[in-house]
Amino acid sequence: MKISASLYSNKIKKLEALAMELDSVNIDMFHIDFNDKKVEIDKIENDIKRIRKVSSTPIDLHIISKEPSKYGNFILKNNIERVAYQLEDIEEDEFEIPNFENTQFGLAITSKTNIEVFDKYSDKCSYVLLMTTTPGESGGKFNTINFKKIRHFKRTYPTKSIHVDGGINDEIGFVMRILGVQSVVSGSFLVKENIAKSLLKLKSSLINSKLKIKEFMISKDECPIISEESSLPDILKKINDYDFGYVIVENSNKEFIGIISMADVRKGLIKNEFDIKNIKVSDIINKKPVTIGTSDNINYMLKTIQNHDFLISFIPVVDNKKIKGSITFFNLINSES
Repeated sequence: MKISASLYSNKIKKLEALAMELDSVNIDMFHIDFNDKKVEIDKIENDIKRIRKVSSTPIDLHIISKEPSKYGNFILKNNIERVAYQLEDIEEDEFEIPNFENTQFGLAITSKTNIEVFDKYSDKCSYVLLMTTTPGESGGKFNTINFKKIRHFKRTYPTKSIHVDGGINDEIGFVMRILGVQSVVSGSFLVKENIAKSLLKLKSSLINSKLKIKEFMISKDECPIISEESSLPDILKKINDYDFGYVIVENSNKEFIGIISMADVRKGLIKNEFDIKNIKVSDIINKKPVTIGTSDNINYMLKTIQNHDFLISFIPVVDNKKIKGSITFFNLINSES
């Protein structure tokens, strides 16, 4: 996961000094908020020129304007690498995302806006910028409704990237990596204190968090669930449709009874000499998988994983024998490979 440092979140250090310090720890991007109700474009351009003199790190520009199309020449002139337009502020009737060879464009939306608005701009945008606090303001708290929104966007637009801005600290950053977010903007947490230590925390899996599993888990209606009467073709189709690498099994009383992973299927096929028609759920189910509950927190989840000497790629979330959801770690594993 890439980190974009919000430069204006530090109002003490000179811009050049801040940029060079961030470069010393290999920051990925410099995030600049441009709200033309609060600041003139000349000021933004001057700041970008100051940054360019000491750094070649890409600029990640967030434009908040009623008429954002008037800044097209500015983007071209200054060779801005990444630009997101705040949708809710746009008042132009026929606004169109430009098509500039050296610029990636994105659509920024707030927590209250449905992601389906991305449809109109999807052909010109390579990413969405989810504003998880108030746009253009530093130090806000992450709105947890965006956990589900991120999963929804990934399913709806699988070829597009997700960029998240607002309330990013080590705790939220860890969850973003679990969810497969490609990049985040970090302001106060990263640039107001010790930058090197803060960046290490953002990229580390060793965190101290009380965030509850129910806040960010994959909900039951998003999970691959089968009945204990399912056939092997049913199991394989469900695994393929959801692309999770496993299915969760429940009985006729809608109670959780175990999981079946692709490894379980493979072992079952070998054991039964590839007799596909006669392989049953009971032949391949793991009835004692690692599970957690909705009220458990990240600390407990990590300790649970660490207490086992085998790789855990997913964990069902179960309360009183009822399936509530699941957590997968495929994105987290990929981000650290």
